[in-house]
Amino acid sequence: MHSRYRDIAARIQQRIEAGEWKPGARLPRLDDLATEYGANRDTVGRAIALLETEGFVWAVQGRGISVRYGTMRPRRPRGNLVKRNAQALGYSFPSASGAEKWVRHGEAVSAPAPLDDPRLARLLGVAPETEVLRRVRVTGPASEAPFQIAVSWIAPRVAGAVTGVSAEPAAGDWLYRIERAGHWPISWTEFHRARMPSLEEADLLQIPVSLPVLEIVRQGLSGTDGKPVEVTEYVIASDRVETVHVLQRAGDAVESWPEREGDAS
Repeated sequence: MHSRYRDIAARIQQRIEAGEWKPGARLPRLDDLATEYGANRDTVGRAIALLETEGFVWAVQGRGISVRYGTMRPRRPRGNLVKRNAQALGYSFPSASGAEKWVRHGEAVSAPAPLDDPRLARLLGVAPETEVLRRVRVTGPASEAPFQIAVSWIAPRVAGAVTGVSAEPAAGDWLYRIERAGHWPISWTEFHRARMPSLEEADLLQIPVSLPVLEIVRQGLSGTDGKPVEVTEYVIASDRVETVHVLQRAGDAVESWPEREGDAS
């Protein structure tokens, strides 16, 4: 028999998709929904939990139930082109922002902190727990929930070049300053993987902890000695972005296949 909570979840989903509740809007309280659907509170709670798992809503104790943005808009393709920042010195990296205006959500931070992630420490060329300069920004479209968390770790050997640079997202001149300090041109490599978010990441992105995130780690190498100068970790809700890769043929796959006996003309 089809479970009652699934019926309620399907009906709430239909109302969301029909636009009755826009992305960012709060749903009625569980008690009100229970009265509306003639069900008990626990049954409606299971329906909301199912919708949260599927990415339609975000439920937080004390904050209520909000409609998510991820399922209500096309995914944003993320390319691989690095551009010079048109608003300031520095660079704009692929962030799937299109032509939309992005803003900072919450406080931007630039301060020393211990790098306790062994993987990131290895990419930066330092020992785990080394104190390095860290830049933290949470950004996204002005009218939406936060899109991504960006945490940059600056190699100690170049930190002096960027000390005092604003932590604001638009202040991309920290990379410009590193290059001006003798490391032009920086080259970058990205490492992509899917994982589950931490509680803090889920809270910042306004997503359920059950929704995977896309983690993109960018390693910047000095153009002078090829050693790391920065590592940046981006964390994005997995249902809000897709990566696009154009596949290239290898040299042995460029020529057309030779004709074989029996091939159709």
